[in-house]
Amino acid sequence: MDGYPGVVSIPDPEPADLPGDRANGPPQELVTDVFARGCTSRASFEVVTSKWASLALLALGEGSYRFNALRRRVEGVSEKMLSQTLQALERDGMVTRDVVTTIPPRVEYGLTPLGEQVAARLRALADLLEATAAEAAGAARDVDAARAARRPLPNETSAASL
Repeated sequence: MDGYPGVVSIPDPEPADLPGDRANGPPQELVTDVFARGCTSRASFEVVTSKWASLALLALGEGSYRFNALRRRVEGVSEKMLSQTLQALERDGMVTRDVVTTIPPRVEYGLTPLGEQVAARLRALADLLEATAAEAAGAARDVDAARAARRPLPNETSAASL
């Protein structure tokens, strides 16, 4: 499938490296189109675009945090959710977890170079959204008002229900 956008061929390993009948199987492909179901980056995309991961990455873009300080910075996140989010970000290579050998031991979270790149792009998006918050709120009010104007009163029946 070489030549298709978003598809990169990975060379087949030597047959001796593969167990059993997989030695003669099809070549592995790395799909790099986030819209494709089999995209290998889609799982990371889903993690990064979750509310808590985005906020954690933005906070870590400001510098390293200990767990509880990060939890205070990302208001509203539960301990369990933050823990799961940090584990997912660490697994995807965006967050580092450093255990500092002190008494008592402490854990600090920071960004990897990949995490710094992602956080910078999220920061640009957050800056845009913060700068246009009034515009977005106005648009929401306009849409809500237009929808309310089209909605029949509670004691009226619509033509569709007749």
